Amino acid sequence: MKPQYSGLVGDVGGTNARFALIDTEGRVRNLHIYPAAGHASLSEIIADYLERTLGKGRRPPRAVIAVAGPVLDGEIEFTNLDWVVSEGELLVQFEFEAVRLINDFAAQALACPMLGPDALRPLGPQLRGPSDCPMLVLGAGTGFGVAGLARSERGDVEVSTEGGHAAFAPSDDVEVEIWSQFRKRYGRVSIERILSGRGLFELYGFLAAMRQQTPTLQDEKQVHDAAGKGDALAAETLDRFCGILGSVCGDLALSFGARGGVFVSGGIAPRLADRLATGDFRARFEDKGRLKTYMQQIPTSLVIHPYPAIIGAARGLGMMERL
Repeated sequence: MKPQYSGLVGDVGGTNARFALIDTEGRVRNLHIYPAAGHASLSEIIADYLERTLGKGRRPPRAVIAVAGPVLDGEIEFTNLDWVVSEGELLVQFEFEAVRLINDFAAQALACPMLGPDALRPLGPQLRGPSDCPMLVLGAGTGFGVAGLARSERGDVEVSTEGGHAAFAPSDDVEVEIWSQFRKRYGRVSIERILSGRGLFELYGFLAAMRQQTPTLQDEKQVHDAAGKGDALAAETLDRFCGILGSVCGDLALSFGARGGVFVSGGIAPRLADRLATGDFRARFEDKGRLKTYMQQIPTSLVIHPYPAIIGAARGLGMMERL
């Protein structure tokens, strides 16, 4: 007997588009990853996926698709792709009963309460946040994503934000100089100017200039690899990046009242797992003056599950069915 499916879920970024089906027991099935740049539209990918998994003309009743960017009035215009996608167009083309586009970090926020110990690595002490308090998920990759989860007896509500575009705040004299160099280059200095793949590489260049050294590495990956081989400047860059990430996580946790927990995700953090766990990340997270005791009670975790936005989209699908 063929399995029955309650919906289609997706996680679509500038590089990859991931799709899966959710069966009637809530399990993720038939995950497939497409290179986004190799397709003319999102609809083309969805059509190929549905035909590949279900056969021509068949489709599940509903869809929830996480997308990398702000969803405004049910529509997203992708930054790194020449795509504009709307819920209405997908409804008409695929004849779904319902479609929802959701920010990818908002989807990850929905996933946070669902992630077990095997999907998380504690950063700092193993704590358990109150189940009725907000949670926060954030992470660096191409940009810097931030979303929250508001919790109540009536259920959870994801809160999409553009927190990565909040202003960067230096914490010491070195970071004042770093801020000054970014400001000369860009004017206003946002968090994601530094906490992103490009930002990490530029941070390496600015630290080289401050140390009167000639930078020899060509991109963020080379910085990471060189640090692992003992390159002192590359190691300083990664340590500084992790420290800044800790401060930013603490600032956003204060802003959102995220006593339920802070979850670090994104493409870069998993590669820095050991540095995040043993370096200055947690100390700088807690270093909030008179609020230090408050911060010491908030758990911080690294998300090591490979597809948290898919898990969140699946949860969003279940919430849609209950409406």
